[in-house]
Amino acid sequence: MNNLFVVPLLLLSALGFAQSDTWEEVKSFEGRFRVLAPGTMQLAVDTMETPVGALTYYTYYYQPPAEEKSAENLMYMVSYCDYPEGSLHADSTELLAEFFETTRESGAFSINGDLIYHSERNLGDANGQYWRIDYLDGNAVLKTWALVAGRRFYSVQTATVATRSLNRSTDRFFESFVLIEAEQPAPQKP
Repeated sequence: MNNLFVVPLLLLSALGFAQSDTWEEVKSFEGRFRVLAPGTMQLAVDTMETPVGALTYYTYYYQPPAEEKSAENLMYMVSYCDYPEGSLHADSTELLAEFFETTRESGAFSINGDLIYHSERNLGDANGQYWRIDYLDGNAVLKTWALVAGRRFYSVQTATVATRSLNRSTDRFFESFVLIEAEQPAPQKP
């Protein structure tokens, strides 16, 4: 009788492992990051006017095909932009806390959502916060991991339906995000 339960469990774990192998690595040397996604990420570039001037946002995103009903998330995104010198204070705890608070509030307002929780989540020397916003009358969830590394702001996000808000794909996507050093030019020969 116990063997009847073991075989299906082994098959399910093997299928889960096979699916996890289909994830692709995205490495952006310009963005100085790498991440794993369950499909090929596309790049969109958009410039927005802000109180500190025009900011160019680079957004890598993957949206599973609509017919893929088993997808745990509806969208995977990594965005980054560089703030002008002196406008983002990565070394000031108080100013950085205010920056993250404003960013969370703006995010919730822009999608008519409710901030459910937030917590600190750094990455190496980069200061960061993690938060969840419920929107569409509580039927959808946007999870964000925001980081500040020097003058650069990163936003790692997934969007899903509320019934799938706790899923391994979001965890894997966030945990795979790594900052990489900018490539240095090769030394010149004398």
